[in-house]
Amino acid sequence: MSNEGKKVKVHYVGTLDDGTKFDSSIDRGEPIEFTCMAGQMIKGFDEAVKDMAQGETKNVHIPADQAYGPRDESLIQRVPTDTIPNVDQLPVGQTVYFQGPMGQPIPAKVVSIEDGVATFDLNHEMAGKDLNFEITLVEIED
Repeated sequence: MSNEGKKVKVHYVGTLDDGTKFDSSIDRGEPIEFTCMAGQMIKGFDEAVKDMAQGETKNVHIPADQAYGPRDESLIQRVPTDTIPNVDQLPVGQTVYFQGPMGQPIPAKVVSIEDGVATFDLNHEMAGKDLNFEITLVEIED
């Protein structure tokens, strides 16, 4: 029985191939809710939940192309520091947010500030990484 188009609640633990945990709804104490196969989740996660039964737990390996895609070097942006207000307050190694053309926030990691150039990485932090999830389907709403 397919869960496609149904609202579901799941608990999950996400890890990288080396075992590093990067996210967990269990740690937050609340399952996530989404409409299955509606594009609200990464493709591999949606596919895993689509045919699960309530109460079932499944371990899945999701390759990068079914998750956040490959890293895209064209998303590394170099900006002259003299065009950036308060450049001295940019937190190297952390994420800042730019405003997109429609007012939406665009996350960018500050990679470096040196020689008059600030380097930003606009790739998703999980781009290029294979992901592993232990997913438990908690609830299905019809």
